[in-house]
Amino acid sequence: MVLTILYIIGITAEGMSGALAAGRHKMDLFGVMFIALVSAIGGGSIRDILFGHYPLTWVANPYYILIICAAAILTTKIASLITKLESLFLFLDSLGLVLFSIIGAEIASKMGYGFILIVCSAVITGVFGGILRDIFCNRIPLIFQKELYAGVSMMTASLYYILIKYAHIEIFAASLITLICGISLRLLAIYYKIGLPIFNYEDKKH
Repeated sequence: MVLTILYIIGITAEGMSGALAAGRHKMDLFGVMFIALVSAIGGGSIRDILFGHYPLTWVANPYYILIICAAAILTTKIASLITKLESLFLFLDSLGLVLFSIIGAEIASKMGYGFILIVCSAVITGVFGGILRDIFCNRIPLIFQKELYAGVSMMTASLYYILIKYAHIEIFAASLITLICGISLRLLAIYYKIGLPIFNYEDKKH
């Protein structure tokens, strides 16, 4: 129940983030809702399709679509207020990333996959919504340029796997521990601007 509530908070925050991105590119209301949906449930949909996990999460729970669209429409009315609450949304974005990663890891684990695919499932669930959002907004995905993001997803999945597989901690406790550690890591990465080395290559013509 707690994880479901947190998931709803996560998709709401990601939906609002997507709506803001659409607004910055002057999209109409349909575009705003579409980008919001892509941001919030795009990663989970790709995961479900690749891993053959049916029905898709939003097909099994259609009210998620209504929640995300309502959040997107609300964002168009209070956009200026949301931008002032940047710290809150950074936290909610971190919550969404880690929570989606845990859900992706848990689904792959329940399907009997090993460590590598569990991590892949977590990363796909956690970051692909943002990648799709940025592609549709015609910009280089932010996760390839900013502080640790996909790396947090990978470490989150790894910790979850270790707690379940080797520490034999029950799912709820493992999820809670992983959630706290993952959010803390993401916020530390933002605060200290921790990221992967950047590859900068310019083709010098002679």
